[in-house]
Amino acid sequence: MKAPFIWDQYSDQPYPIKDKIYKKNMRIKHFWDYFPLLLSNIIFFPLSILLMPWYRGQKVSENNFYGMGVDLDKGEAQKGLIEELGVKHLLVRFPLWEIDRIEEYVAFAKSFGKDKIILLNILQDREHIENSMLLKKDIETVFEKFSPFVSEYQIGNAINRTKWGFFSMKEYLYWYQIIQKIRDDNYPKLKLIGSSVIDFEYHYTIRTLFNFFSLKYDRFSSLLYVDRRGSPDNTQMGIFNTKNKISMLYTLTKLSPKTTSDIYITEVNWPLSNTAPYAPTSEVECVSESDYSSFMLRYLETAKESGKIQRVYWHQLIAPGYGLVDNREGKLRKTEAFEAFKNQVAKT
Repeated sequence: MKAPFIWDQYSDQPYPIKDKIYKKNMRIKHFWDYFPLLLSNIIFFPLSILLMPWYRGQKVSENNFYGMGVDLDKGEAQKGLIEELGVKHLLVRFPLWEIDRIEEYVAFAKSFGKDKIILLNILQDREHIENSMLLKKDIETVFEKFSPFVSEYQIGNAINRTKWGFFSMKEYLYWYQIIQKIRDDNYPKLKLIGSSVIDFEYHYTIRTLFNFFSLKYDRFSSLLYVDRRGSPDNTQMGIFNTKNKISMLYTLTKLSPKTTSDIYITEVNWPLSNTAPYAPTSEVECVSESDYSSFMLRYLETAKESGKIQRVYWHQLIAPGYGLVDNREGKLRKTEAFEAFKNQVAKT
C-alpha cells in the first residue's frame, strides 16, 4: 500500500489514516455522494424495518454453512489445521497491491486440495481505485490465474472504512462496475460478490443496493461484526440484536433489484484480551477466550437458524488477536474456540 495508507501486520488491516488534511480533502471531494446516500436511506431504512417480519428464511445447507479465512503469510501449518477442523469452504484474501506475488497466492489456494472450495477476496487499494487502467489490467490477471479453480470472488472489503481506500459508495459502485464488465466480457461463469460493508452500518449497505449503476451482485456479502456489543444477543439502537440485524439485511436484499438474497457473512470475530498489538480494537472491547468461544457458537447458531445466511466465514484461522489459533513465539496454540468450531463442523 502507498502512503498515506499503511498496512498493520499485527491486525491484518490498514492503520487509520493519520494524514488528516488528506482525509478531509477527500471527504470534501466526495461530499455530493452524501445526498443519494441520504435519499435512499430515507426510503429504504424504515421500509426494511417495517417489512422485516414478513420475510422468512429458508432451510440452510449445513454442509456448506461453515467457512474459514486463511492467509498466505500464516504458514503451511494452516493445511493441517483446516483438515482437523473439517471445513471445506475457505476464504483467501488477495491484495491487489501484491499482484507481483500472484503465483504464490495461486499455489497457496491450490495447496489445500481439490476438495476445498475457495472464495477469493480481492482487496482494494487507493492506486487501483484511482487508476482504472491498472485495475483492468490486474483484474484480468487475477481472473486468468484463478478462474481455472476459483468461481467466486468477493469484490472489495470493508468498503465503508476510508483506511481501506474508498471515500464514497459511488467510488465503490463505479469500481465494482468496471470489474463486472471484465467478468461479463471474458469470464461469464464467474460469480461476483459484494458489497462487503463492515459492521451494522446499513446506510452504506442501502446505498450499494439501491442505485442507478449497471451492476448486479451474484451473491451479497456483509462483514457483520457485533463484537462491540459483547454477546450476539445484546442490542444496538434498542432492537437490533444479531438476529434482527440479519433479518434487516435479508429484507434489504429481497427489496433490491441489484442482488440475490444469497448472503455470505465473510468476516466476523471477537478481539481477544491481553493480545495487543494484535487485537484490532482497544482492550475495552476485548473478551476472554472463554467468552469468545461462547459468543462464536451463539453467533453461528443465530445465523444458521435464521435461514437467511447461506455461509459464515470465520476471520480467521491463525491470528493472536482474534483468530482460533495463537502463533506467537513461533508456537501454535489452539484456543477453546478452535475446538468448539471443530465440534460444530463435525455435527453437519
